[in-house]
Amino acid sequence: MKPSTTTKQAMITLVAIFIAFVQTTFAQKQGSFDLGNFDTSVRPQDDFFMYANGGWMKKTKIPDNESRWGAFNEINDRNRAILREIIEGASKKSAKAAKGSSEQLIGDMFLSGMDTMRIEALGKKPLEPMFAALQGITSKEDIVMMIATLQTQGVGTILGVYVGPDAKNSAANAVQLGAGGLSLPNRSYYLENSPRFMKIREEFLAHVEKMLVMTGEDTASAKRSAQAVFAIEKRLAEASRTAVENRNPQKRYNKKSLADLNQMTFNINWTKYFETVGLKGVDTVLIGQPEFVAMADRTIGDFTFDEWRAFFKWHITTTFADRLSSNFEKEDFRFFQTVLNGVKEQQPRWRRVLGGIDGGLSDALGQLYVAKAFTPEAKKRMSEMIENIREAFVERINTRPWMSDETKKQAIKKLNAIGYKIGYPDKWRKYEGVAIAADDYFVNLQNVRAFARKEMLDKYGKPTDKTEWGMTPPTVNAYYSPVKNEIAFPAGILQPPLFDVTMDDAVNYGAIGGVIGHELSHAFDDQGSQFDADGNLKNWWTPDDKKKFGERTQVLVNQFSSFTVLDSVKVNGELTLGENIGDLGGLTIAYTALEKSWAKKGKPKNSDGFSPEQRFFLGWATGWRTKARDEYLLNQIKTDPHSPAYFRVNGPLMNLPSFLSAFSIKAGDKMFVPQEKRADIW
Repeated sequence: MKPSTTTKQAMITLVAIFIAFVQTTFAQKQGSFDLGNFDTSVRPQDDFFMYANGGWMKKTKIPDNESRWGAFNEINDRNRAILREIIEGASKKSAKAAKGSSEQLIGDMFLSGMDTMRIEALGKKPLEPMFAALQGITSKEDIVMMIATLQTQGVGTILGVYVGPDAKNSAANAVQLGAGGLSLPNRSYYLENSPRFMKIREEFLAHVEKMLVMTGEDTASAKRSAQAVFAIEKRLAEASRTAVENRNPQKRYNKKSLADLNQMTFNINWTKYFETVGLKGVDTVLIGQPEFVAMADRTIGDFTFDEWRAFFKWHITTTFADRLSSNFEKEDFRFFQTVLNGVKEQQPRWRRVLGGIDGGLSDALGQLYVAKAFTPEAKKRMSEMIENIREAFVERINTRPWMSDETKKQAIKKLNAIGYKIGYPDKWRKYEGVAIAADDYFVNLQNVRAFARKEMLDKYGKPTDKTEWGMTPPTVNAYYSPVKNEIAFPAGILQPPLFDVTMDDAVNYGAIGGVIGHELSHAFDDQGSQFDADGNLKNWWTPDDKKKFGERTQVLVNQFSSFTVLDSVKVNGELTLGENIGDLGGLTIAYTALEKSWAKKGKPKNSDGFSPEQRFFLGWATGWRTKARDEYLLNQIKTDPHSPAYFRVNGPLMNLPSFLSAFSIKAGDKMFVPQEKRADIW
């Protein structure tokens, strides 16, 4: 996905949360390792990642159509093979299928997406009505109304309105106002003056100019328009919070009445704005970045109408470029994937269309996917593991010497209240009224977007629905929701070799157990720990315990901030703190649960020359085997709350006494950290 707004970045961040967890390399059923993937010239005591993965790193080439490569991609490819069979099968039956059935919706969407002759013939025509509307901008009010109108059409610009749980009253939905308008990944790409970012900015200007020429502008006009786009976006970048600043949920929570909003701004009629985006009777709004809203309002009057027309035209074009004719699609890919992520080739057409189907018709596709790829036995086994790991977490909390009994009581209350979802929704969404035709891909995607938007806006004034999922069933991912206080594991991630009901405990606890522990630990990371058992942003810590928690998490911040990724570019220990807490906590808790399992069932014998304890940690390390392009790593460091894979192996492990013991790591070894300098939280 190309980054175009802060909202898209949030989604990208949400979709990225556990990608690398799925990168495991166990041989099915025996739980054995491919020893050819190891590098035994490297001591595990000095560089555990390279010991476990060095052989694989040497012989593996990142495919030209990927920004990075690991075992995750193999799992995803297998899932996509199943999905391809589903969508191609549906396309052969859709003409005779009942209107609105899963087969008709999926089949006709696929046919329309693969109809490249029609898409080529249309060229930029699908955008022309939106372009024509821009000529009506002759006042500041017109600019504001265009921002609102474009949002209803799926184009994010400087402000984004959505409806979701109120962080301080999680049982209720609230109208929320977010910041946007950035085409590049985040403010660093506009403001930092390193050679890497300066080069990207040059490429961006050239890209915008080229895309606008494709819409019909002459070169001189397109060049002026590109400069206007960058000037407006740079102003918005200056007003945007840093990724670290935006991690604080207390600072993100700003409840404002319409009267408050009107005092903050000069150019926006908020009642009319909300009505235009589809919300009537709005009297209170939650704002993530009030200072951004104030600056965005002032920006409206600081640029000419022509400059705003250029800005809107660019955002319309870049939003829809990947569903237009090939000239738009290829240039869009060149910048957002090649320049920003180092990817050399596009994914095959069917994969790109599959992404649109999974995103727009997720339940129709997901229902068919789980029928083929997920079993009741897997769901039952997963449920048992979650409860076992939750039990181990309770034990860990009770033995934390730095926590008072009062805080422990509240922590266990929250832990026991965490709900979990496994595989797929209990109730499938019905796509009533969604028109999908076999010959109009652009309109089809707009129709499913409109359906999803109406579904989201209809939540206003209604209680939150805890049965809703935040990911589609085939997604190779997992998440924790602080406002719902729940963890979720789509069927897509619960596949061999990451999770296999035929594998032994050492393998499963080292793989999916680490994911479960990680997700549970998110409830007690630097952000999740600020929400209570009901999912409300409410302190449940004693002041002294909160202070001690901060001191312990700072150890992780310092450790990860010392890791160098590219040249002088280091891991951002503050940005990645939540995920690093999740990794450290997840490993600790999963290992504790494994020991409890051994106590009940008996410990298995050595295998492949490794003890069960060693196999647990090797499972974690081989699961993170990843090669990534430099462009991708730079993007990740600046935008992603996850540390690069290499450091997500060595970083947490060097803090764990159980790991140090399993591999006889001692003072003088590079993986050794003195006890007084180790991070010890959960």
